[in-house]
Amino acid sequence: MSVGSPVRTDPARRDPDELRALAEEAGRELEGAPAPEIVRWAVKEFGERFCLTSSMADGVLAHVVSRVVPGVDVIFLDTGLHFPETLRVRDTVARTLPVNVRSIRPRQTVGQQDGEYGPRLFSRAPDECCAMRKVEPLERALGNYDAWAAGLRRDESPTRANTPVVGFDPRRGKVKVNPIAAWTQAEVDSYIARWNVPVNELFRQGYTSIGCWPCTRRTKAGEDPRAGRWAMFEKTECGLHL
Repeated sequence: MSVGSPVRTDPARRDPDELRALAEEAGRELEGAPAPEIVRWAVKEFGERFCLTSSMADGVLAHVVSRVVPGVDVIFLDTGLHFPETLRVRDTVARTLPVNVRSIRPRQTVGQQDGEYGPRLFSRAPDECCAMRKVEPLERALGNYDAWAAGLRRDESPTRANTPVVGFDPRRGKVKVNPIAAWTQAEVDSYIARWNVPVNELFRQGYTSIGCWPCTRRTKAGEDPRAGRWAMFEKTECGLHL
């Protein structure tokens, strides 16, 4: 990583209580700040123990962060069930942006999981499938980081309406940074157009939120943007952001 201002170089893992206090203070002070300023704070505070995650619905967050800290690690959870269009965005981001994309895979292939738990676990027990193919890989991927950035936005769904720009993830004992939490869809679209950011082609085909192909459908006019995720279940999140 490289950045214009001094960064923390201490490789030691920081105490969760220290991280919680730091996140709460930063969340208050950085509310309303531009996304690059929020990223600069994170990079200065955590240095190489800061990364970002991306579902590769688009390359917006990777672009925002890489303008502040070229070479930043980008965690992509390669579940083995992604649309080809999503993998194309990942490959384009890796090829065109100054980032280090890390594709993290589950411990089992889809075939191995089918063999142990039966085929199409996602259609019978989606929480279990998400736990194995997303949540556990993320826990593993974040092991060497104290803080991570995600592309959550408050306008995406009611469950994300109170997303802080900086918060503490008690489940993982890490600081979670949401630089574009306050952005609207119009602001995202404007940023994509201005910087020619890679975007998933499925958005042009009626999808408004994109995850694994078995659990994602097109949304109808007037529906919540995330209504197409796990549409047959009372489920709105995969477990990464709970």
